[in-house]
Amino acid sequence: MKIVKHSGSVVEFNRDKLKSSLLKSDASKSVIDEILQTVDNQIYEGITTKKIYKLAFNLLKKSSNATAARYNLRAAIQMLGPAGFFFEKFISRLFASEGYTTKTNLFLQGKCVSHEIDVIIKKYDFIEMVECKFHPRSETNSDVKIPMYILSRFKDLKDRNHPIFSKSDKITGCWIATNNRFTTDAMDFANCSGLKLLSWDYPPKFSLRKKIDEGQLYPITCLTTLTIAEKDKLMVLDVILAREIIDNAEILEKIGLSPIRIKNVIKEASELCKYLKYEN
Repeated sequence: MKIVKHSGSVVEFNRDKLKSSLLKSDASKSVIDEILQTVDNQIYEGITTKKIYKLAFNLLKKSSNATAARYNLRAAIQMLGPAGFFFEKFISRLFASEGYTTKTNLFLQGKCVSHEIDVIIKKYDFIEMVECKFHPRSETNSDVKIPMYILSRFKDLKDRNHPIFSKSDKITGCWIATNNRFTTDAMDFANCSGLKLLSWDYPPKFSLRKKIDEGQLYPITCLTTLTIAEKDKLMVLDVILAREIIDNAEILEKIGLSPIRIKNVIKEASELCKYLKYEN
């Protein structure tokens, strides 16, 4: 059976790939089997991956908002755009959860020119810069030009003293984080040049997807019980992670949610993050 991807390319339908993505949502075996059977019954030649995704998402949502939210993770990260400002905050939160001290959106003077740095992280005596490359379309990958460009910025900054966490700090390393993927050339160049990469599926054992799932660092945009406008309001109020609202009903009142909706949103966030402190 041929299906059409977001990019317009035509590929064979891969049932195992769909099953794998459903397993990552933490849905039960019976729910996954039901969804696969429904997709088998409704799929047709030329159907788009978007329609298959929507069908699976709606069926998951009937079973559990939290499993639908996990399944929706990659699309939710894309909702941190379109400019990527909230993606930078999300990456900062991710490093902070791993014990780093972080700062975002700093202007630092290099040897030749000044640079706006998305995120600066510090652990022990090591200070590193993190450049975030956000892509609003899932099929857009970061090619070799991106690490080449960022390496030149890092070299312009690394031998100078900067007022970051103290009056005189040196940047000793550089990361590039993206919501999508890096091309093979980009990964080869970065690894050869000493740059660290973080993408949806790279490095394999410490990818963005794995860090989010293992740390339960789901963005607020995952939640199915909030509208897009409500998610935007929360992000403007610096609420980036779903778990940041679990003990913070006041912030949901602030954006105009009713008591019943607040209870539903907190319940979904709690189940999503496997945090049990809420009323049934």
